[in-house]
Amino acid sequence: MDQGVTWPRKTRELYNHHMDSAIWNDFRFRDDDIIIATYGKSGTTWLQQIVGQLVFNGSADVAVAELSPWLDLRVPPAPVKLAAMEAQTSRRFIKTHLPVDALVYSPAARYLYVARDGRDVVWSMYNHHARANAMWYGAINDSPGRVGPPIGKPPEDIRRYFLDWLEGDGYPFWSFWENVRSWWAIRTLPNLRMLHFASLKADMPGQIRAIGDFLGIQPDATALQAIVAHCGFDYMRAHGSQTVPLGGAPWDGGAETFVHKGVNGRWRDTLTAEDNQRYEAMARKELGEECAHWLATGELPR
Repeated sequence: MDQGVTWPRKTRELYNHHMDSAIWNDFRFRDDDIIIATYGKSGTTWLQQIVGQLVFNGSADVAVAELSPWLDLRVPPAPVKLAAMEAQTSRRFIKTHLPVDALVYSPAARYLYVARDGRDVVWSMYNHHARANAMWYGAINDSPGRVGPPIGKPPEDIRRYFLDWLEGDGYPFWSFWENVRSWWAIRTLPNLRMLHFASLKADMPGQIRAIGDFLGIQPDATALQAIVAHCGFDYMRAHGSQTVPLGGAPWDGGAETFVHKGVNGRWRDTLTAEDNQRYEAMARKELGEECAHWLATGELPR
């Protein structure tokens, strides 16, 4: 443990139709645990695939969706997930969508946070939400323990969906700004690495090597080549039973819906100049200039 470091402390619980942060109070960390943190649709499943490939040295048979659960999702019940995590004998890599102050933070674990421009997040989220089927709505809305109103069908107009999300700070899901802001605030911690979707797209092999170095994993050239091949979007869609929760069954179109285009900038043909100005002004107000710039570009301040 690094001396003189002020480590984050959990100060609240977060409950909603998706999440129950209390599960982290009973989670027993191991010193080599890897925590993958994001706001939803920011590259979570992609990063889980990358980490799974690194942990298992490029194996073609890695059941990432099974090995790497969204721990704070309300379903299945906490005892089921906690028992499954205790039973794992390989190095664990776990997903969370919580802001830092609702999470138990371990000084010994390694944390990866991946972010994406909020407009790209919404375009990916809309596909996720609009293609959700009865299985998804049943799990989210009807499972015991839900807090708050149920989630309904999204509007047909994606611009309206974006504006509702912007005006409602993440509506109908959860706060975007507080999630990004909370992780940005601790970005200098020695066991946290900040990542960006655009940087992963621009240089996936280089980013994978850097992530491996951070995790203490150095694959040889042959393994790295396999890892890169197994982390492409086409590969992940084709192997949805391994990479996507429940093989994609809660969405019409299955894995091809969940692992969608992986393309940024689709909002450019839909949002008006005023919409973009409003989003960018809100990003600066909520995050500050440096963080807003990083969120839009992936460029960290020097």
